[in-house]
Amino acid sequence: MVFYLEELTIRLATGISHFTEEDRLQLVDVLLAAQQADGGFSGREGPSDLYYTSFALRGLAVLGALHGDVADRSTSFLQQRLQGEASIVDFFSLIYAAALIESAAGIDIYAGADRDWPDRVADQLELLRRDDGGYAKAPEGVASSTYHSFLVLLCRQLVKRPVASPDKLVEFLYSQQADEGGFREIRVSKRAGTNPTAAAIAALQILDALDDETRQRTADFLADMQTDEGGLRANTRIPIADLLSTFTGLLTLGDLAALEMIDDAAALRYARSLQQPCGGFFGAAWDEQVDVEYTFYGIGTCALISAAHHDR
Repeated sequence: MVFYLEELTIRLATGISHFTEEDRLQLVDVLLAAQQADGGFSGREGPSDLYYTSFALRGLAVLGALHGDVADRSTSFLQQRLQGEASIVDFFSLIYAAALIESAAGIDIYAGADRDWPDRVADQLELLRRDDGGYAKAPEGVASSTYHSFLVLLCRQLVKRPVASPDKLVEFLYSQQADEGGFREIRVSKRAGTNPTAAAIAALQILDALDDETRQRTADFLADMQTDEGGLRANTRIPIADLLSTFTGLLTLGDLAALEMIDDAAALRYARSLQQPCGGFFGAAWDEQVDVEYTFYGIGTCALISAAHHDR
């Protein structure tokens, strides 16, 4: 089984090693500026948030800056959020952030937790399982989601509890393929999207169930998502690129050994065009504000292309 998040962190850190020290320090400063008094990180407005805290910590981890005071303060915030209910997105953000802090700073935020907490986590995740083998967004949800099925798979890796009936999950993921080669988010979606496609391919890789035909069809689909701007768009109905889709599309093309199917130099120019004087990134041409999520996607996009260029 592929340990997806560990491999991703290594890939991004390898690309960042080719950044200038000035660029790296500026990016660290942008992320640190979003840390709040309680140790968490905020988005564009409002208080600390698990979702944005996770993105900030991902960025700091790959930049080699998740240690010392920032790690200690982040740990305090995460420990405060261990109790209570959370959406699958927030729950993933919490346990991924905890894993990053343990790996980078050697801090175990679960030190005082019961030994059986991973089993309880796995049981809670199974409440999202549906008859088609996938996982829904919430316990009351009816439809299985490609993205949330991927998140459950990642959560189970993080707590070291393999997914139950993996063959059923594989069957669900393949049922999400669309005629154009990509994958849908939910079964009733009319078209495939870059981001659910990235989630499906990553999940199939983790489950060691990605076949050659799907590799080729997916690469063709993602290559068609590149726009004249250089970035990738979310789906065929959206005319402009965005940084999230550019990052996930590039990451997936790299996983498929098909990065040469797009103009990655143009993709790099696109990402850099969204970087602001402070060092942070806008999400797309329509954006007007930097945040830690899109700054992570900007860092990730530049790192993936940098790593690819140095491997050639």
